[in-house]
Amino acid sequence: MSGDGFHVHGPHDHALEHAAHDGDDFSSKIAVTTAILATVGALFGYLAGATQNDAAMFKNNAAIKKTEAANQWNYYQAKSNKQNLAELAMTLPGTDPEKYKSEVVRYKTEKEGIKKDAEKLEAASLDWDKKSDESMHRHHRWALATTVEQVAIALAAIALLTRKKWLQFGVYGVAAAGILLGVLAWLQL
Repeated sequence: MSGDGFHVHGPHDHALEHAAHDGDDFSSKIAVTTAILATVGALFGYLAGATQNDAAMFKNNAAIKKTEAANQWNYYQAKSNKQNLAELAMTLPGTDPEKYKSEVVRYKTEKEGIKKDAEKLEAASLDWDKKSDESMHRHHRWALATTVEQVAIALAAIALLTRKKWLQFGVYGVAAAGILLGVLAWLQL
């Protein structure tokens, strides 16, 4: 280009000017689709991570309750041993059986409460295990939805590079499948 208004440009410059003015509708659609898919995939990924964390926390709670239940069963066993010793002492010569009879009754009564507590803790442990399993199921659903969205993004890149219109529709189909999987995960199905 010269300073007095006269300029000459080559074929490449001409093509660039036309591309800038005409716009590339195909590339724009793929770019917008990719941005939307990345956002949806990020949300699905976050939800997958959150449900996995919940599952781990629930499993931890189940283990804690199981340990507490085991402690109660150990306590129950200790009371049973004391009860057995008291029953044995009642049969020994030279002892007062009435003294040990009241201890046997006391241990039986104490064991009933301990047993109920242990059973409640075991039931709580099972509930936490169930919650953990359900959360892991939801995690797998979210992870699958995330993966399908990532595949759609990869297909979008291939469509952009190859400029194949049919592949663009493939991107939309795979993306819709990923969103459907996300909806199913949301509905906990």
